[in-house]
Amino acid sequence: MPQLVLNNGVSIPQLGFGVFQVPPEETQRIVEDALEAGYRHIDTAAAYRNEAGVGAAIAATGIPRQELFITTKLRNGEQGNAHEAFQNSRKDLGLDFLDLYLIHWPVPSQGLYTEAWKELEKIYANGEARAIGVSNFLEEHLDTVLAGAEVVPAVNQFELHPTFQQAPLAAKSRSHGIAVEAYSPLGQGADLDTSAVTGLAEARGATPAQIVLAWHLAAGNIVIPKSADSARMRENLAAAAIRLTAADVESITALEAGSRIGADPAVAAFSQL
Repeated sequence: MPQLVLNNGVSIPQLGFGVFQVPPEETQRIVEDALEAGYRHIDTAAAYRNEAGVGAAIAATGIPRQELFITTKLRNGEQGNAHEAFQNSRKDLGLDFLDLYLIHWPVPSQGLYTEAWKELEKIYANGEARAIGVSNFLEEHLDTVLAGAEVVPAVNQFELHPTFQQAPLAAKSRSHGIAVEAYSPLGQGADLDTSAVTGLAEARGATPAQIVLAWHLAAGNIVIPKSADSARMRENLAAAAIRLTAADVESITALEAGSRIGADPAVAAFSQL
C-alpha cells in the first residue's frame, strides 16, 4: 500500500476506507471486513455516529495499533468545545490517541473554526493526535487559519473526483504543504460511466472504480472509498497496483465539469451536524 508522508513526518496510507453513511449497527461488521481485506486506514467522523462501531471492529480484529491509521472529525456543533469533543471521540473509538483529527467543516457563519483550530493545536502538542487538519476548507478558510496558526494543517479533505476536481483548492493546499484527501472519490458512482474511464477499464482489465482510484493515487491524492461489499472492498484496494500513463491520467483529468455533489462549504450552515 503506497504511503504519503505528511508535513510533520507522519506516514498515512494513501488508500483508505471511509464509513460515511454506514449505519451504526452495521459499522463493526463492515469495518472488520475492510480490515480483513487489508485496509489499515479508516476514516470516520463524530457526525457519522459510528465511531463506536469503528472502535469495536479495531478491538475485535486485534490488529496491532501501530499498523492502523485512524481519522475522525470534529462535529460542527462542537467547534466551541473541541477538546471535550475530541475526548469523546477518542473514548468512543477506544483509542489512546488518534492518527488524524480534522475540523469537519468551517461553517463560517459560526465564526468558530479558528478557535477550534487553536484547540486542535493543543491536542497535537499533547500528543493525543499524531496529526491535525481540516476538511471542506476553501482557499479563504485556509488563509484565515494559516494567518494565526502555529501548526500548518497536515491534510485538507474535500470533495474531489474526476468531474469535480477543485484544482485551485488542491494547488493552494499543496502550496502550503497540506496533503489533499479526496472524499466522494468516485463521484458517488456518477463518474464511472464516462467513456474515458470505461475505455481504460476495458483496456486494462480493471473495473472503472479501480481506474478512477488509480488516477487519484497518480495525482498524489489520499483517497477513502466506501463499500459495504467485501469483494468490492478488495477490488478497490487492488487499485494501488494499477499504473496509469501520463496520457491516461490526462484523459481522466479532462473530465472536469464542475459537478459538485455535496454541500458548498462557502454557504453550508449545518451547525448541528
